[in-house]
Formats: sequence, C-alpha cells, structure tokens
Amino acid sequence: MNSRNSTNRLLPTSNFGSRISFLMLSMFSTMAALYVAGRLWLDSENRVYLIQELDRRTGQGRSAISVDDTLKIITCREQQKRLAALQMELGKASQEGFVSKHLLGNNEKDSKKKLLAVVGVSTNFGNKKNRDAIRKAWMPTGAALQKLEEKGIVIRFVIGRSSNRGDSSDRAIDDESRHSNDFIILNDHVESPQEQSKKTKLFFAHAVDHWDAEFYAKVNDNVYINLDAVGAVLASYLDKPRVYIGCMKSGEVFSQPGQKWYEPEWWKFGDKKSYFRHASGEIFAISKALAQFISINRSILRTYAHDDVSAGSWFIGLDVKHVDEGKFCCSSWSSGSVCAAA
Repeated sequence: MNSRNSTNRLLPTSNFGSRISFLMLSMFSTMAALYVAGRLWLDSENRVYLIQELDRRTGQGRSAISVDDTLKIITCREQQKRLAALQMELGKASQEGFVSKHLLGNNEKDSKKKLLAVVGVSTNFGNKKNRDAIRKAWMPTGAALQKLEEKGIVIRFVIGRSSNRGDSSDRAIDDESRHSNDFIILNDHVESPQEQSKKTKLFFAHAVDHWDAEFYAKVNDNVYINLDAVGAVLASYLDKPRVYIGCMKSGEVFSQPGQKWYEPEWWKFGDKKSYFRHASGEIFAISKALAQFISINRSILRTYAHDDVSAGSWFIGLDVKHVDEGKFCCSSWSSGSVCAAA
C-alpha cells in the first residue's frame, strides 16, 4: 500500500518535468529558427548592399554598359572580403579617433570636381620632335598644365615600353617624363606599330581607372587641336550617357599584303570589303560609360590592324550614340574646326 501511494505521488511530478522539458525544447527550437532566419536576412541584405555599392562606385547604375554581365563574374565572396576589410578599418579608425589614410584618400578623390575630359596623345619612341612641337603649340607645360587640370582637362602623352625593357629608348622616355611630368607610361604594353590598337584600348582602361571624367579622348601626336573648341564640342554632349564622337567614315578594306592600310583579317568584313562606320583615329572621344565598358572587358575585346577600326568594333551592338562630328575632321584647319593634321 505504501509503495502504491508513493508511486501515485511521483507521477504528477514526472509529467510536470516532461512538460517543462518540452517547453524548453520548443523555446530553443524557436530561438534557433529565428537566429537562422536572421542570418539569412543579413546575408540577403549584404548581397543587395554590395550590388548597390558596386553600381555606385562604377557610376553606371541601370543605364550603364554590361553591369549585369560584370556582376556575374564578381563573386559574393570577393565582395564580402572587401566589406569585412572596410569594417575592420572603420572599427580601428573609430577606436583611434581618426579616419584611416585609405578612407581619407577615397573621400578626397570623391570630393574632387569631376573632370570634363582626359586626353591621351598617342606617341612613339622616335617622336620627341612631335611632342616638343605639341608642347609649344597647344599643350600647356609645368604649372600651366596643372592649372588646366584644375579647370577640368587632363592631357598626357601615351606610350608603352620597349621590347628590350630598360634599353636607351625606355631610359630616354623615363628622363623626359621626369622632366615634363606629362606622360602615361603603359608598363604592360610593348610599343610597336602593329600593337597600336591594344595601346589605345589600354589607354582608355588606364584613364578611366585613374581619372573620373565625363569624356576620354585619343589624339595622334601629329595632330594640333584647339582646346577651347574641343571643350565646347564635348560639353555639348554632356546629356548623352553613351556617346562616341568623331569624324565618322567607312573606307575600303585592303586585303593585299604590302598595302599601306593592309588588314590581315579583311575576310571578316564581308564580300564588299568595306569597314563599318567608325571614327577617324586622328581624334575621337567617348563618354565615361564606354570607357568603363572597355576597362571591364579589356581582356576579351578584339583588336584589328588599325585602332580606329578596333574602337568602332567595340561599340557595335551596344546602345551607343554615334556622332559624326565635322569639327573632328582634321583634313584642314577651317573655321570652327578643333583639329588639324600635320
């Protein structure tokens, strides 16, 4: 009897303990579910933030060229590493009571006034006389060059490296650059007449990576330009997000080796052997979105024998405004022209 009564007294206590265990388990399960959901929400928020941040930094937004394609090749892991590094740097800066040098440099860059144009004058090793003539004729030097940049136009001679790295040609350019401070030296490019198209592509990529401008222009070193006129022409197209400005032409494709303008891949241009419409290589300009497109896709953009044809080919199939600007035709220095070929 005593044993039975004792058993009956223990049963309610046992059931009460089971209910507590069940409630505790339910509570922990709910908390775990909320934690997992929270982590998933944070991951999705981070992903959205990273995409928006990339759009902001490239300045392209929804209207830019190939943003979607570019985002596909940039993994979330790489972006998360960058974000984590920035968060660590911000945390360190807040603890020390100042902004780190890296972030300060970015803020200073962002606060600078956007340039109107970056102009690259394509030159070669044996053309110092051309460069000196340009410096005397239309390209400022020294303090005047810096003042022009403050007004919104950057001008640089563009050259690669010798196939014999470090030879007298390289040393002469290095000396001239130290004296004049007006060069872009493409260290990864070997200077050669056959590689002019690649040089032009690398110039646009380099320029848009280093300067924030509305336009990027390429000029040959035997061309004289009126800077005021160039600025006025470019300013008239500020409302066009993707614009390709030049003296548009479409000439014969020369298929015979030995001809001056021989095109080794002439067969790609159809039976009529005529080039598609493109801007003359003496001077042409593109807007920032197109320069960014070149920079992003530099490794896969095809180049042909001539840089003007190559540049024109990069924009075929894109939503680009081709502007046949008569003032960029350099055959003669007529009233209103911006250029003349020597």
